[in-house]
Amino acid sequence: MNRLHARAAGLVSAAGVCVAVVAPAPAHATPPIGVSAVTLSKQTVGGKDYIVSEITVSPNGSTGWHTHQGEIYGVIKSGVLTHYGSDCQQDGVYGPGAAITDPTGPEHVHLARNLGTTPLVLDVTYIDPAGAPTSDSAPNPGCDFA
Repeated sequence: MNRLHARAAGLVSAAGVCVAVVAPAPAHATPPIGVSAVTLSKQTVGGKDYIVSEITVSPNGSTGWHTHQGEIYGVIKSGVLTHYGSDCQQDGVYGPGAAITDPTGPEHVHLARNLGTTPLVLDVTYIDPAGAPTSDSAPNPGCDFA
């Protein structure tokens, strides 16, 4: 089961925005809606990419269903992140100051949504295998939302 684990606010600045939904599963990936990202820093050390990004999700926006090959750590700067696992169940709601992380691997499909009326802004740190994307798109696992 894909769950976000709240961490101490002093955790490395990063936010795993992820949500999973259960509905008829399409055979194609689900694109993000209303999401923008700015890379603040990127360094490769010892075969790993260390990437710090600021991610903004507009009201009613969504990350789309996805997974992560590497570690992800996040801190909510403003707004509220609502997280869903591949069982279509809401498994976390995180507001300003909350630190979050997501499990690694293709079996951990998830989605994050901004159900609020103001932008959701998070700082995210990714620790990925060198050259890997920060996330991999995934099909909707059968949820009635994306």
